[in-house]
Amino acid sequence: MTWSGLLSQLLEITSALLLAPLLLGWVNQCRAWLQNKSAPSVLQPYRMLHKLFNKESVVADQASAIFRVAPYLVFGCMVLAASIVPTLSTDLPLSQAADAIALVGLFALARVFISLAAIDIGTAFGTLGARREMLIGFLAEPALLMVLFSTSLISGSTSLATMVETLAHRELAIYPALAFGGVAFTMVSLAENARVPVDNPATHLELTMIHEALILEYSGRHLALIEWAASLKLFAYSCIGLALFFPWGVAEASAPVALLWALPVLFAKLALGGAALALLETLSAKMRIFRVPEFLATAFLLAVIGMLVHILLAP
Repeated sequence: MTWSGLLSQLLEITSALLLAPLLLGWVNQCRAWLQNKSAPSVLQPYRMLHKLFNKESVVADQASAIFRVAPYLVFGCMVLAASIVPTLSTDLPLSQAADAIALVGLFALARVFISLAAIDIGTAFGTLGARREMLIGFLAEPALLMVLFSTSLISGSTSLATMVETLAHRELAIYPALAFGGVAFTMVSLAENARVPVDNPATHLELTMIHEALILEYSGRHLALIEWAASLKLFAYSCIGLALFFPWGVAEASAPVALLWALPVLFAKLALGGAALALLETLSAKMRIFRVPEFLATAFLLAVIGMLVHILLAP
């Protein structure tokens, strides 16, 4: 472990914590512009977090330790997930200890605890949201693994840092496997981050909400940690997509000076990606909850087709 690696890892975690709410604010602002509405400030998520951290947390009398611990565990899992993905540099000590399979495991661990916390109180909406969340996770995680595996076949490794280094320095060519994987990853990302068409983060309708049903009983700092973790999850998924399908601009382990250029490049890619996400949500309609399994099954099938295409076309 070198000093440059520690610096890269520290900068990676700091940028994730600071830029995640900004990305969420940018997506919400672009979405409001596209819908011809008065757009909120891009700094609105920071103001919301500041307000929630200064409020008292109200916990139900029948709540167990799971309900109190879940926000901290979910937040910690999202921080670790964001620190594994090489957004600024491939010289990351944590990426050597955890590969793409561990990354999916962190997302799954966070989902299990937030679902258990929603069931713990015993409310009808919490249980409803937990069941829907586990259904989506049961279908989305295999599709995400297939996308990562199809990319690992090109690089020959399940390490995200190795994937980025391999894809960024290959000759510019068309990879059908990445095309199928990119479409599948977009579909999985929409489902995992509770975005349209799978879920609408701006609604509180009891019959349609998924993510909001999980956190109805939280308040104060607990709710702030969960909302921050949700923005970190969106940031992590955005960075996974950029690292796998647009890996250019990420500094190498042998070029720490490139970190100076990696940050503005990351800003530009996240700005374009956030605007594209807002446009995609604006053009899409919320689907029925019973259509979600078909949606995610299609994503899984596309990812598998990408793997098979790569195997068939491999020299």
